[in-house]
Amino acid sequence: SAEVARRLEVTWGGPVTLALPAAPAGPPRRQVLVGTALVGAASLMLIAAMLAIWYQQRARAHDAGEPWLPEGVTVPEVPVNVMLFGLVGLVLFAQWAVHAAGRRDRTNTGLALGLVVLMALAVINAQIYVYNQIELPVADASAGFAGMFYAVTGAMTVLFVAGLAFTLVTAFRVLGGRVRDQELVVSHALYWYVLAVAFAAVWFVVYVTK
Repeated sequence: SAEVARRLEVTWGGPVTLALPAAPAGPPRRQVLVGTALVGAASLMLIAAMLAIWYQQRARAHDAGEPWLPEGVTVPEVPVNVMLFGLVGLVLFAQWAVHAAGRRDRTNTGLALGLVVLMALAVINAQIYVYNQIELPVADASAGFAGMFYAVTGAMTVLFVAGLAFTLVTAFRVLGGRVRDQELVVSHALYWYVLAVAFAAVWFVVYVTK
């Protein structure tokens, strides 16, 4: 009021400007989480589209009376199953990191992310082992099965490498003192959940039913 302003001017020896308190901070926008969800949805659509083409190409080969799986080609099942179960353990460790970050526990968050890195490397290594053992020349990639096999599994491997990079960035920020940045840890776990679902579909279509 004018009376309050006049008294303040007398007290402080000059004009005083009255201002309202600052507005409270707005809710977080969660750009990282939304962006990760969009990337995850795009990744799922990519893998789903490639698997649909896989079924289409296999049906055409069967209709033409041609074998879909080339003779003499055997897909090693042990490393493929290791990849599947490795991803199960990986998402559990990613969720452990979310739980630890929610409690501001940097030690356990870093430990969980470190285990995610190890599991991701194991999954990628198992895929490389499959490439070495399958005895399917890359020169035959223009053919039906070989072309689709390297396209689908190659795309999945690229997504795994991207997930590994995401894990390293998340671990770097957490170990650097940003353990309160729980949104990043949650986004990281969401991305690996998406990859686990995508690979489960690839595992069933490419490696089991072939």
